[in-house]
Amino acid sequence: MDFSALLIVAAGVVVGIGASCSGLGGGFLMIPLLLTLGFSAQKAVGTTFLGIFLIAVSALIAHNKLAHVDFKYGILLGIGGIVGAQIGARLIEHISTENFRKIFAVILVVLAFYIFFRK
Repeated sequence: MDFSALLIVAAGVVVGIGASCSGLGGGFLMIPLLLTLGFSAQKAVGTTFLGIFLIAVSALIAHNKLAHVDFKYGILLGIGGIVGAQIGARLIEHISTENFRKIFAVILVVLAFYIFFRK
């Protein structure tokens, strides 16, 4: 296994812990890593979603065992997410990797300020 594969596995462990504890999908960590490794924006996003899917299934199983899942609202959120995901996948086709990096960075900074300064 080469260094980049080990780095991705290690990042997956960190993201899995964070996602299971916070509900965050982990894309905020995975996407910058994949971009740094030379992935295009489109491939980084698509690959990240596969990782997030696997992490989410594992976290769902663990949280369900602890009775932390409201299936009705989870399914409703998922239905909306399915529609949004189809739109988003088509939108990213029109964004260059350079512009994606900038947009993604701005979103992360705005979210960080919102979370930090929220009462």
